[in-house]
Amino acid sequence: MQKIYLLFILFFIQVSVFAQQKPAYILYNSKGKKISYDKMIKTIIKNDVVMIGEFHNNPISHWLQLEITKDCKQQRSLVLGAEMFEQDNQAALDAYLQGKISQKGLDSAARLWPNYKTDYAPLVNFAKENKITFAATNIPRRYAALISKKGFRSLDTLTTLEKTWMAPLPIVYDSTLPGYKNMMTMMEGHGSWNMVKAQASKDATMAYFIMKYFVPGSLFIHYNGSYHSDNHDGITWHLRQGKPELKIITVTTVSQADIKKLSKENTGKADFIICVDEDMTTTY
Repeated sequence: MQKIYLLFILFFIQVSVFAQQKPAYILYNSKGKKISYDKMIKTIIKNDVVMIGEFHNNPISHWLQLEITKDCKQQRSLVLGAEMFEQDNQAALDAYLQGKISQKGLDSAARLWPNYKTDYAPLVNFAKENKITFAATNIPRRYAALISKKGFRSLDTLTTLEKTWMAPLPIVYDSTLPGYKNMMTMMEGHGSWNMVKAQASKDATMAYFIMKYFVPGSLFIHYNGSYHSDNHDGITWHLRQGKPELKIITVTTVSQADIKKLSKENTGKADFIICVDEDMTTTY
């Protein structure tokens, strides 16, 4: 009887401790079942491409991107790529990775995001230290802005060199994709289909350069805003048009007031879902 009583006390203590914990995030699979970090890594490394969808200002997203990259590197050769670097800045990025220019030189030569030093420099420096190729996958923003104003035809006037910094023209575009239709719904009549086409130009370009830099036998890790790969849409759709044989897996970030159970609207957004407490501080 005393033994049973002691076991009950121990169980009560364990439950009480767990109830008092305030985890910053919980990992879920696509069905909303909690999953361990180690199991996620074991699954990721079996694929060709993993897209890690982030909230650009979320520290948990950025920390886990780096941790996932480090742990995958222990088991696979890697190629990295990111939305945060535009393809016309590839030469500057390569020069930094090869030690030909300093961090200050990269700051001057490339259009780095305002949060580069805190959120993306750790990834780039990891690539530099480990001699990993890092692809600048995004279309230069000035051309995406041009599409947003005037549509795809505005790209016809670009030079041959400028056209090498984006997906081959004409850019493949399917207005019926759920992500693009949802964009129009979210804009509630204040947007245009040209704005959606600008989004498609980014998705298509990122997919194109992932395929261009992909090395058979290696794992390509791509960092992008979550909307570009949520629901296996966006970049994933374009990748499947170009290389249907690629084994692709996705990770996304979501935010909830209560992270102990994944909400129905967030279920299925990716193969793995980083559910972050909505009170988490932001990096900007």
